[in-house]
Amino acid sequence: MTHRLAAAFLAAFTVSIVQAAPAECTARSGASTAALVELYTSEGCDSCPRADRWLSGVPAAGFGTARVVPLALHVDYWDYIGWKDPFAKPLFAARQRELAAIGRNRVVYTPQVVLAGRDFRGWPARSQFAEAVAAINATPARATIELAIAERGIRAQASVPRREDHEDTALFVAVYENGLANRVTAGENRGATLNHDFVVREWWGPLALDAAGNASLARPVGAQPLANGGVAAFVQSRRTGEVLQALALPACKG
Repeated sequence: MTHRLAAAFLAAFTVSIVQAAPAECTARSGASTAALVELYTSEGCDSCPRADRWLSGVPAAGFGTARVVPLALHVDYWDYIGWKDPFAKPLFAARQRELAAIGRNRVVYTPQVVLAGRDFRGWPARSQFAEAVAAINATPARATIELAIAERGIRAQASVPRREDHEDTALFVAVYENGLANRVTAGENRGATLNHDFVVREWWGPLALDAAGNASLARPVGAQPLANGGVAAFVQSRRTGEVLQALALPACKG
């Protein structure tokens, strides 16, 4: 590969992350579409720890945030068997059911990986996941997202330029936390210490676009999740499930 081609390839996957001031950092999405990965999981599910480990290993496998935006959403419908997942929210189970309805799937299950809004069962095969991500990355983005982490909270802004993309399209924003560990004392994973990354701790959306195709959010956020994680946002069609763009901004360092 020539230096010119190499430079062009890197530019396609560039996400601008700027330390704007000691108390703030920002990111802006690039021209290519980042692949949103949603893992629906539960500490009460004995087949989920393998998927949790897989999601934690996505960045080390060569999929940085310019290419893949990973999120773990813990569902609550396994709580009845004896272990209440402390990271689970009914909202995440509701989102999983909504995506299933959009994709005309009759059931929800864990662990489930949803890639760019669609059920993706090929995640255990690295080559299959890499091919799917490459295809998404090769698609020009149809939305632009900007994120900021400040001392007192987060800001997100999205713009969808094409009017034909406005219908039923919304902005979603999540705060995620890494490095979580929990000792499970009941249920299917009794006796195990489970480790988690990219766990969604706060969630806002759907936030509707205005007449010009813009949406924004500003919220105060506790220091702990941001110190060990970051903020992510994506723009999605609620009619087709298609993700127009996704962006993650890890916690500011320094």
